[in-house]
Amino acid sequence: MECLHPVLGAGDLAAERLEEANINAKTGLATDYLNHFNEVMMLLEMLPAMPDCAADVLEWEPLDYEGHFENSSFKDKNLAIMAYHAAPNYLREHLEAQVGEINALVCGIQEELRQAAEPGLVAAQIADRATHDIKPLIAAAGAVIHGHVEPEATQHEGDGAQAEIDAMFA
Repeated sequence: MECLHPVLGAGDLAAERLEEANINAKTGLATDYLNHFNEVMMLLEMLPAMPDCAADVLEWEPLDYEGHFENSSFKDKNLAIMAYHAAPNYLREHLEAQVGEINALVCGIQEELRQAAEPGLVAAQIADRATHDIKPLIAAAGAVIHGHVEPEATQHEGDGAQAEIDAMFA
């Protein structure tokens, strides 16, 4: 009988197989997904020196985890998708939250570029915002992929901060 819900560490999702495919064996997530965001990040940082990169930034579209792998040349893309579905829910949800924030920021920047009379005039501000706002979110998404999520991170942002304050005074 075939297992309907694959389990990390067993069968097709054996740790050795996941590691060979560059998929974190403990989380079931692959850093290859971050390439989608690193690509647009690189373009945003290049804007001040190469304003014509604005066209490439405007072509970028959000992709969810499955969509990225379905459209990629990643050798083990089916394994990556299967492992994603076997990943702990809290990790997937946290990753999706980080990705949602990244997508919202990039889409906001795209709108700003569309409305700019001259993309070169806003390029430095956009690159700075990307470096300070988007890059840390990509790093946070990478941390999730590697299983480094603090319990507070899965709560609402304000709840985590309050828990830290409460812990200091306990």
